[in-house]
Amino acid sequence: MISPGPAPAAEFERHRPRMFGIAYRMLGSATEAEDIVQDAYLRWDSADRAAIEHPGAWLAKVVTNLCLNSLTSARARHEAYTGPWLPEPVLTADGTLGPLESAEQRDGVSLAALLLLERLTPVERAVYVLREAFAYGHREIAALLDLTEPNCRQLYRRAAARLAADRGDAARRFTADPERVRGFVEGFLTAARDGDLARLEGLLTADVRYVADGGGIVGAARRPVLGRDKVARFALGAMERYVAGVPVGMAEINGSPALVFGEAGEVAVLALEFDGELVSAVNAVINPEKLAFLRRQLSPS
Repeated sequence: MISPGPAPAAEFERHRPRMFGIAYRMLGSATEAEDIVQDAYLRWDSADRAAIEHPGAWLAKVVTNLCLNSLTSARARHEAYTGPWLPEPVLTADGTLGPLESAEQRDGVSLAALLLLERLTPVERAVYVLREAFAYGHREIAALLDLTEPNCRQLYRRAAARLAADRGDAARRFTADPERVRGFVEGFLTAARDGDLARLEGLLTADVRYVADGGGIVGAARRPVLGRDKVARFALGAMERYVAGVPVGMAEINGSPALVFGEAGEVAVLALEFDGELVSAVNAVINPEKLAFLRRQLSPS
């Protein structure tokens, strides 16, 4: 039993990082994840806590079910979204999404991985996130989602198979350590800043893809730019037209080094995906609404 007074709030705060991590992976939105956690707190605050034997499990169930409800409307919003939709980027070096010590953990929170999760049904996504990111057992997941254990196992297998098929050849996934990735990102930035088309093309795969999420709020390509020549020329043009003279730094975003243009008040994020040592995708998040959480992370406390 949890004693009255400040203890209930302290107990909730102890579980906040996991709740936020679940909600963010489920929704791909830090802002919506914060709202979910706040809603969970209101339910926690009004609950009969004497009847809650395991607060962590109770809160995880509340958050997961709130996310399942939210995903129903989120899918419709994404379909009506202006231009390509990308997940919200977050700084992760401070542990915002939990420990990311292995390549698999870092890959699991990448923008690419979160985008793939959009292809799962809400319940498949819940089972997969709880199993892969938080190592819940199938029996625990079944209790959280009010499903049978065999059903959870089936949902997990189906989700894992679908994601593996969508990824393509898993052996091609880039799993180098962050320092090597940092070097490749710096090489991309140098070539783009110098206007070196030949060098930039040499860093890209033949089927590289550039995707920009402006949400119809700021100017951005409404459709993906495809192919080495087009992406290289587009990147050089964008670098000259939009970010010439703009401060640029590197930060760990969604588990991997990425470029952050601008300062805390107004920023844009450029995250690269790799196939071997070549860039296979360039993801630009420039919608200011998608960057609100990141701006708060970047702002001095």
